[in-house]
Amino acid sequence: MQLYTTLEIEQLQQNEDLPYLIEIMEWVKNFLGRPHPNLGRSGVVCPFIPHSLKSNSIRMGVIRAKDLYPEQVEEIVGRYRDIFLGMEVKEQELVINKAFLLIFPDIDIEEASKLIDSVQQKLKPMFVESGLMIGEFHKRNKSPGLHNPNFRPLRSPIPLLAIRFMVEADLPFLESPADPRLRIRYLEAYLKCFGDKFTDETKFKNAHQALALAKEQLKDKNLVH
Repeated sequence: MQLYTTLEIEQLQQNEDLPYLIEIMEWVKNFLGRPHPNLGRSGVVCPFIPHSLKSNSIRMGVIRAKDLYPEQVEEIVGRYRDIFLGMEVKEQELVINKAFLLIFPDIDIEEASKLIDSVQQKLKPMFVESGLMIGEFHKRNKSPGLHNPNFRPLRSPIPLLAIRFMVEADLPFLESPADPRLRIRYLEAYLKCFGDKFTDETKFKNAHQALALAKEQLKDKNLVH
């Protein structure tokens, strides 16, 4: 699968994947990269998008997943994690703007919530422990916004998985799993990722408190069983 920057997509000609690349590029610019009245806060839907577009740091590719088993899709996406980690970033300040959008046009909307969500859930621990985040996007995504529970920021016109580096603001996504074991894995990876590099002291304290709580809950759970 070829990965294209937004500038490369604008210059592409006679490519069978071009309609999907253009549709997602327009969605990135006009939805993720702009304010929304239902967002619940000021600013654009995704704060990183304007900088990512300006620095040409987003790469998109189309994955043909027809007739593929979930395990095969997991393997493909896992390889893109390795590619993502292996790519050099010339300017340090552009690191957090780097993202891959893996587009799956062959996945029917009825299947998207099952396949895309299951692949994301299966791979997320591996990604988080690599200092990355993987997000699932499709038309039926029910994940609420952080600032407005009625807003659905993860709905895209075509099913896709997004890969990017973890940031301090990701803490709410890592302390949310009901399973304390999973929460412990996520929070330990989060604290390891930022170590003594935290810029927000509150998030550092909150992460430690959430980790202690998860360990206590796991201990209580084991005592019950």
